[in-house]
Amino acid sequence: MVFRGTISDDPDFDPSTDAEALYNSMKGIGSDKEAILDLVTSRSNAQRQEIITAYKCSFGKDLIEDLKYELTGKFERLIVSLMRTPAYHDAKEIHDAVKGAGTNERCLIEVMASRNNRQMCDMVAAYKDAYDRDIEEDIIADTSGHFKKMLVVLLQGTRDESGVVDADLVEQDAQDLYDAGEAQWGTDEAKFIMILGNRSVTHLRMVFDAYEKVAEMSIEDSIKNELSGDFERLMLAVVQCIRSVPMFYARRLYKSMKGLGTADNTLIRIMISRSEIDMLDIRECFRLRYEMSLYNMIKDDTSGDYKRTLLKLCGGDDDLAGEFFPEAAQIAYKMWELSSMTKVQLRPTVRPAPNLDAAADAQALRKAMKGFGTDEDAIIDIVAQRTNSQRQEIRQAFKSLLGRDLMKDLKSELSKNLERLIIGLMLTPAAFDAKMMRKAMEGAGTDEHSLIEILVTRSNEEILAMNAAYQDAYKKSLEEAIQSETSGHFCRILVSLVQGAREEGPADVERANADAQELADACNAESDDMEMKFMSILCTRSFPHLRRVFQEFVRYTNKDIEQIIKKEMSGDVKNAFYAIVCSVKNQPSYFADRLYKAMKGLGTDDRALIRIMVSRSEVDLFNIRKEFKETHDVTLHEFIQVETMIGDTSGDYRKTLLMLCGGED
Repeated sequence: MVFRGTISDDPDFDPSTDAEALYNSMKGIGSDKEAILDLVTSRSNAQRQEIITAYKCSFGKDLIEDLKYELTGKFERLIVSLMRTPAYHDAKEIHDAVKGAGTNERCLIEVMASRNNRQMCDMVAAYKDAYDRDIEEDIIADTSGHFKKMLVVLLQGTRDESGVVDADLVEQDAQDLYDAGEAQWGTDEAKFIMILGNRSVTHLRMVFDAYEKVAEMSIEDSIKNELSGDFERLMLAVVQCIRSVPMFYARRLYKSMKGLGTADNTLIRIMISRSEIDMLDIRECFRLRYEMSLYNMIKDDTSGDYKRTLLKLCGGDDDLAGEFFPEAAQIAYKMWELSSMTKVQLRPTVRPAPNLDAAADAQALRKAMKGFGTDEDAIIDIVAQRTNSQRQEIRQAFKSLLGRDLMKDLKSELSKNLERLIIGLMLTPAAFDAKMMRKAMEGAGTDEHSLIEILVTRSNEEILAMNAAYQDAYKKSLEEAIQSETSGHFCRILVSLVQGAREEGPADVERANADAQELADACNAESDDMEMKFMSILCTRSFPHLRRVFQEFVRYTNKDIEQIIKKEMSGDVKNAFYAIVCSVKNQPSYFADRLYKAMKGLGTDDRALIRIMVSRSEVDLFNIRKEFKETHDVTLHEFIQVETMIGDTSGDYRKTLLMLCGGED
């Protein structure tokens, strides 16, 4: 096994000398924390165990107890954890996860999904030795259902590690998984547990590839569709670890530090457990996925001696290197390959109301707005639970039966964000998009992010309908409006997209190779030439074709297209190309990110929130919800509930958004 850790044996190691140095650093009033962290983080775990023995022999004291006494807070937890053997550290993490009133399921999932057979068996023995208890019994007592069963299977440490792959069994397992989930009503969870809990890593990687051909979707998407709760999270973690343990940990580290507050226990656990195994690979995966170095995120998110110790374990700042890592490029290539093979089933959250009675709905809406006061609940219940085509029938019935304009009545009775949201739902998709484009360009400034989002994510048919709606509503072509409000290469990109002439259909492999080579060559050209070449390909080729282009681009350059755009371009041009790449890779994930940015921090970008919730509710909002939860560790439903409280005193705006969201995950 190739060493990919950041901590290794000190070649000039002397346990007695180190024991004395640690004793002196804790002697007297106060302690020399810098000396302690420098010494502990420059020795391997095996060497630290020798230091513990030497310390007791020389001074008759327990080193770990002395460290606990002298140090405090997160720094103490980190240093003391470094002094434990990996098996005893894992055992303590599991013990802490199951003891007391609640259970830390995320800790259980992380540890159990990522350890190999030897690590698992060592942990079981350490748990028994440290707590005089059976780890399996404690886990069984604290968990339930299929989640418990899968944990028990993993705990046995009996996964096939022979490396032998039976091609026939690969095909059979792929078919069995499909039959156990997507092919039937209900799910045979036992089949998922048996295959994912026992087959070898090499075998399962081939099974996942075969599964995509059978199911026309990734195993991850099937798990999201078929399973739920902690069992779903555990099975996804197992799949992620089978694909790439470093990428799994890169995601976990990012989630531990993003947002308000840091999940320090998770951060400590991962930095310690991987520092002598694959921290270099984790750093590379982190940079690939998040376009920043792990080192800099730790630096920005932590402080003091705690921060200095974590940075020592991290081992270096990859942003200073400037270049992309070959190992990360290989992962990027595989990610694009998965993206091109997977056919995602788009799922809306708003579906046609059965037995629509447009006349009855029209009368109910009139009643809700007649007289003193407005019955907002009645309006919301009708509008948010009808499809757009049904709403158009209701508009027509309202005018035919009552001789009134429903839109004008709604505008006069509602206000603020609730009015904007309800009116947005009542407009046709084309008219709504046209209005959103107009809003993005009117007034003093231009909302470039909105322009990009709409033009990048709409189909040719939707763009052409939007053009017609814009012309009809504002007596001016959308292209002219864009040209008057934007400039330079950014303007040319938007004009190209607004033609609604993107190619459609599957990838042309030979042409994709040629396109990838042209993009690779353009990276060495002048900035203007590079941007024009990127525009000629990214704005015109079909999404399936671009997935293949971006995959081959990695092969030609050993770099990911996202990294090149981030590094070589700037401003709105960079944002436009980056949005195209993100949409090509995973459009629901792109929208999940846009929703998160619309709500996080001080104040909510209600226009963006309304635009996405309205426009995607009948397309793929269910998929967006799943991506949101996986990326941000919180459900979209919960995030909307919390982030829209300020300024929405009645709660009607929030209620409508939550109805469009369609439920908790």
